[in-house]
Amino acid sequence: MKQWGLALWCTAMAAAFFFLFPLHHTTNRIPTTPLSRRNLMDMNINNSSGQFKVRLQRSGGNVVMDNGIVQVTLSTPDGDVVGLSYNGIDNILDTKTEAPNRGYWDAVWNNPNEHINTDRLLGTTFKVIVSTDEQLEISFVKTWSVAVGNKNAPVNVDKRFVLLRGSSGFYTYAVFERLTGWPEIEMDQVRIVFRPQKKMFDYMAVSDSRQRVMPTMDDRNNGDPLAYPEAVLLTNPANEKLRGEVDDKYMYSIEDKDNLVHGWISRNPPTGFWMITPSDEFRVAGPFKQDLTSHAGPITLSMFVSTHYAGTDVGMKFAEGEPWKKVFGPVFVYLNSASPKEDYRSLWQDAKQQLATEISKWPYTFPQSEDFPSSAQRGSVAGRLLIRDGSISDRLLRASNAFVGLALPGPVGSWQRESKGYQFWTQADSHGSFLINNVREGVYNLYAFVPGFIGDYKYEGNITIKAGSKIKLDEMVFDPPRQGPTIWEIGIPDRTAAEFYVPDPFPTLMNKLYIDHDDKFRQYGLWERYAAMYPNNDLVFSVGVDNYTQDWFYAHVTRDVGNQTYEATTWEVRFSLQSVNQTANYTLQIALASAADCELQVRLNDKTSSQPGFTTGRIGRDNAIARHGIHGLYWLYSAPFPGTQFLKGNNSMYFTQARSKGPFQGLMYDYVRLEAPPRT
Repeated sequence: MKQWGLALWCTAMAAAFFFLFPLHHTTNRIPTTPLSRRNLMDMNINNSSGQFKVRLQRSGGNVVMDNGIVQVTLSTPDGDVVGLSYNGIDNILDTKTEAPNRGYWDAVWNNPNEHINTDRLLGTTFKVIVSTDEQLEISFVKTWSVAVGNKNAPVNVDKRFVLLRGSSGFYTYAVFERLTGWPEIEMDQVRIVFRPQKKMFDYMAVSDSRQRVMPTMDDRNNGDPLAYPEAVLLTNPANEKLRGEVDDKYMYSIEDKDNLVHGWISRNPPTGFWMITPSDEFRVAGPFKQDLTSHAGPITLSMFVSTHYAGTDVGMKFAEGEPWKKVFGPVFVYLNSASPKEDYRSLWQDAKQQLATEISKWPYTFPQSEDFPSSAQRGSVAGRLLIRDGSISDRLLRASNAFVGLALPGPVGSWQRESKGYQFWTQADSHGSFLINNVREGVYNLYAFVPGFIGDYKYEGNITIKAGSKIKLDEMVFDPPRQGPTIWEIGIPDRTAAEFYVPDPFPTLMNKLYIDHDDKFRQYGLWERYAAMYPNNDLVFSVGVDNYTQDWFYAHVTRDVGNQTYEATTWEVRFSLQSVNQTANYTLQIALASAADCELQVRLNDKTSSQPGFTTGRIGRDNAIARHGIHGLYWLYSAPFPGTQFLKGNNSMYFTQARSKGPFQGLMYDYVRLEAPPRT
């Protein structure tokens, strides 16, 4: 099956790696740069002779997990990572930061209609789960009871840390559980935070094309804040080359399907600190949900639950008495090193090789929790998806490259707001065939969407997965929303606004990484460029004349008219009809890639009409405009317009974003299509 870009590369690398180094030689071989690989192979040979056995030591109020390559120090019974030794470096984590804030789990939660709280999920009991020469797994448990009340979130959390023999890093996962009868709450964030050494780590990598030397936290503190606290203009950085750039942690967000490995590099000594996530099954809201990665601090995150680029629609909401359990992780904290003679950026290539190794081993066999099932305890679903669209072809079409997934049962498209269960996604091949492996036991709906077509597909019945299930579905047919043949269309139905015109940033507000970059939409302040381009009149798009890649602004935003005052904007689409069927309805299909406290109103041939022909009402809280995203949540509307409102000859359709209290209210279009009445 076709997988996500980096995951596909990793799968190929894993196959090549295990061909060169068969599993019977060593089960924990670490692929690194050539010099480091030789050193680690020597370590593994010594491990085989018993020199470096995994062991647990106690040191004051801490415990130390040690396998001869890394030493992980955790506070007891809290379960915070306070120290991480590797390759002669006493502590990879920042010693200037208070020990409890160097590496930790936390959750953001609240009682309904009350202020949010952060729970550091501190353990109250510590336990050794397994301790052998080959593996160490330890547990820190936080237990809630009615007597605890609102002091922390009403959820039990079992934080686990695992160290394997010969491994250049450690694993962590957590089991969250709510029992029957517990109070109603909302939980909008679950994550892990690590703070590597400030003086060492200054080069960050989140993808092949998104790597750079980063500012320090002092640089940010000494800079000028911009429209919101996360965005800062660097006015006096320690590194003069960064002067005049904008830094914002949201510039380094990434879609969950691609959020597989990211982290930091120290150039002296050449050392890498990486967060590796081999599976997306425990995250929320599907493969296109965007989230934070690493950012200035230096800080590295593993985000399991968040409302970023979606709003509270994807937060976890628990009714009073509702039981729930979920395993987040495991994720792998990986450390690597290179010779001073090697290019420090080779550490990124090595981290990708390690990712390939981790993906090839998923689901892991080592977790001791009964709540993490092995491959044998899981099942699979296979099938083929076809498309029926009579306006394109009389034949069924292949759903090439369709995204197909399993998620908790719900309405069509509900997966993008689902946050409490597990999700399993893959991408179909060019024939529309797919295979979803390693699915946990449970009851699911099968969902899909196809690039190039609007709307969502949902399989008609529930799918029950049991251990060992190998379900083969009959061919399925997706009928994308359509009422009639296309009159005109704007954009590409791919759930993003990436194909539209993304302007250059103001020269004084740039992030140099994104100059001439495919992700230029990550630049700061692009929403303000609309008023600069259209200071008095709004966008006018003439069908058949204009090109949406150059003439359709990427975001429908308000206009700044000065003195912190903003006004609604109305875009006009001009088109011509040779004939009009006045006895039938025409249909406007509107697919939105993002919505932030906005209201889209559409009028036909009467810009000043008090009643729009269509309105979305007030929608959206994804904040993707401010957060440099090219999409948030997906919205689809089919709006009928009577034929009596159309004119033979020239017509105008007016699109108004009607809410205008601030600069970030707005929307992004994915695709707009006007359809003629159905053929009879």
